[in-house]
Amino acid sequence: MRSLPLLYSFRRCPYAIRARLALLASGAVCILREVKLSAKPVEMVAASPKATVPVLILPDGGVINQSLDIMRWALTRHDPVAWLDREDTGLIEANDGPFKHHLDRTKYPDRHGSDAQTHRAACLDLLRPLEDRLAATAYLGGEAMGLTDAAILPFVRQFASIDRGWFDAQPLPSTRRWLDSLVASDLFDAAMVRRTPWRTGDRDIPFP
Repeated sequence: MRSLPLLYSFRRCPYAIRARLALLASGAVCILREVKLSAKPVEMVAASPKATVPVLILPDGGVINQSLDIMRWALTRHDPVAWLDREDTGLIEANDGPFKHHLDRTKYPDRHGSDAQTHRAACLDLLRPLEDRLAATAYLGGEAMGLTDAAILPFVRQFASIDRGWFDAQPLPSTRRWLDSLVASDLFDAAMVRRTPWRTGDRDIPFP
C-alpha cells in the first residue's frame, strides 16, 4: 500500500490549482504527478475514467476525482487556518456554474462557436457580487482567506489574464486587490510549482 496520497494534476488547470491550494493549507503531503493533457497517463485514466485532472488516489485505493471534494477531504483531516469555516456554497456554485460557462466561451470562442464579447460581459456581471463582498471585507469569507477564496481565485485569475489591460480598466478595484494579493502570496507560489510531466516509470516526487 502506498503511504502517501497521489495527486494527478496540471499546473494551469484552475480546478487542479484549487485542489493544490487546499492540500497546502491543510499541511497534507502527497505525491504529485504533473499530467500532459495530450498524453494522459494510463494509470490516471484507469483510476478515474473521467480522465480529467485533478484526481486524488488515497493510500487505501480510494479515488476522489472532483476538486471541491479533494479540498474538503484535505481540510476535514486538518484545517489549521479554519478554511472550512469560511465556505460560501452559493458563491462557489455561481463560479462553477454560470461564471465558468461564460469564462470558457470568452477564452475559447472558436472552440464553442461563441461571441466572446457577449460572454465577457456576462462574466463581468457575475463578478459584481464578489466586488460588493470584497469592498466590505478583505476576503470572500471575512477577514481571513478561506475555502471560498481558494475555490474561486483560479477562475478569476484565468478571466483576468485573457486581457489584463481590459480587466484592470473595469470598476472592480476590490476584486483586483484581492486577486493580486492572493496571486502574490507564498501559498499561491507554492501551489504553482513547476514539474516535468510524469511518465510511467518516473520517480515520484512529494508535494510540497
